[in-house]
Amino acid sequence: MHIPDGYLGPYTYGALWIIMIPIWIYAGRRLGNELRSRQVPLLALSAAFSFVIMMFNVPIPGGSTGHAVGAAIIGIVLGPWAAVISVTVALVLQALIFGDGGITAIAANCFNMAVVMPFSAYYIYRIVSGNSDIASSRRVIAAAIAGYVSLTLAAALTGFMFGIQPLLHQTAEGIPVFMPYSLNITMPAMILEHMLGFSILEALVTALIFAYIQKTDATLLYGEVSARQRIKMGRAGTL
Repeated sequence: MHIPDGYLGPYTYGALWIIMIPIWIYAGRRLGNELRSRQVPLLALSAAFSFVIMMFNVPIPGGSTGHAVGAAIIGIVLGPWAAVISVTVALVLQALIFGDGGITAIAANCFNMAVVMPFSAYYIYRIVSGNSDIASSRRVIAAAIAGYVSLTLAAALTGFMFGIQPLLHQTAEGIPVFMPYSLNITMPAMILEHMLGFSILEALVTALIFAYIQKTDATLLYGEVSARQRIKMGRAGTL
């Protein structure tokens, strides 16, 4: 899913740089306000985890690669704004050190995998889990669904970015300058390959890690308050 240099034209990658710069700035500010001290080590671990899992790239038709990302579980555990920073760090390091993803396409890759994935995963998880108990199996299922759908959405958006290039950039003879394949090729290639493979892997990874955190220390999950903290807040409210 990493978009290389030369696959997106300046209209697309330029627009995404304009979109991503304020998102990065705001995410950094939110991170300072929301991240609890006991979660700080998890932020570094999550960036490392995302970095490693994304290195297993498998070529797919349509000019890209497929892989799990790990952004869904990061968004659920640390919150979507923390995931923006965490996954961005992994993507930038991959682009600069290993050439995995283009320099001009960093903003596009970050939008797909560091914004669309964690935000869609977090809200899908919250909607599906509803008011269920934090220890319930419904939460694990919700996390798996969030992982599956979020990666599929990111893949579809990547396919869309590829597919519109022939419409945006052509020579006088009508020859595509950048990505040569149209939407009827790029969209099915990206969506089907992920739906039938990589999104399933993302769902499994998300569910397994969530289940482990659920059993060990569910208070680490973003938006969850421990029973002890609730008691303290209740006492403070009666004073």
